[in-house]
Amino acid sequence: MDRKWLGPVSLDRLDFAYNLSYNVHPLGRICVCRVHTGTIEENFIGEPADVFAPGDVTLLTPPELPYSGRLRQTSYDLTMFDPLLLDRVAAGAPHRRPEAVRLLGHRPVSEAAGRHLHHVIGYLRDHVVNEPVVRDAPLLAATAAQHLAASVLHAFPNNALIEPTAEDRNDTTPALLRRAVAFIDENAHTDIALADIAAAIPITPRAVQYMFRRHLDMTPTEYLRRVRLHHAHHELLMADRSTTTVTAVAARWGFAHTGRFAVLYRQAYGQSPHVTLRNNT
Repeated sequence: MDRKWLGPVSLDRLDFAYNLSYNVHPLGRICVCRVHTGTIEENFIGEPADVFAPGDVTLLTPPELPYSGRLRQTSYDLTMFDPLLLDRVAAGAPHRRPEAVRLLGHRPVSEAAGRHLHHVIGYLRDHVVNEPVVRDAPLLAATAAQHLAASVLHAFPNNALIEPTAEDRNDTTPALLRRAVAFIDENAHTDIALADIAAAIPITPRAVQYMFRRHLDMTPTEYLRRVRLHHAHHELLMADRSTTTVTAVAARWGFAHTGRFAVLYRQAYGQSPHVTLRNNT
């Protein structure tokens, strides 16, 4: 049994060479499982039992419920985080007393959605947590956790309302957009999510999404990424070339994949980040 941490996300790897029955109290965390070898026979309260085989990605149990089952010579990993993280990437603004976001099933809604989540978890486990410069950057860890939560919402059925309502569409004035943009510009160096932007205005996250698409033809997440890319560009221009690396700067501004960062950077500034760092004055 091995555990690693990426900010608020725990990543466990478990290998059992024997059969084992288990009965567990509520974890209070979202718990996503990927099976590598063997099988897991899971009992669900109020639902039929299910068997998970190699290649499956599943939600083991709702955070508030106990669970039980049996491992049969199983190797698997568990990725866990606080359910409140789902609210940060999908919930309504706090003053509207939204219903907490809940996952409503333990199997992905489609094979494609399951594969995407499988790849996201694999990238976090196999690359991000194994690179100290990347793993230990607070903003990157927070950004990775949000991306994971959004991928979980995309993969499993849930009660989050995605499409904007008529009220949401009314909350999309240029004045509100300016306030949202100002909030992002002033807080891009901190751990902010969609719900934080919505609460600062305040309107619903759906209205924020609709407003940015309508007026800027991008999502608020894309705008936040653009602002952070600008800060990374400025840091590369001012950095000490003898002690600074592109990987460290990218991680500091929330970019886990250096290659992807380089692509975005070249699109914005017409050259690679390594050239900017090498040629700065």
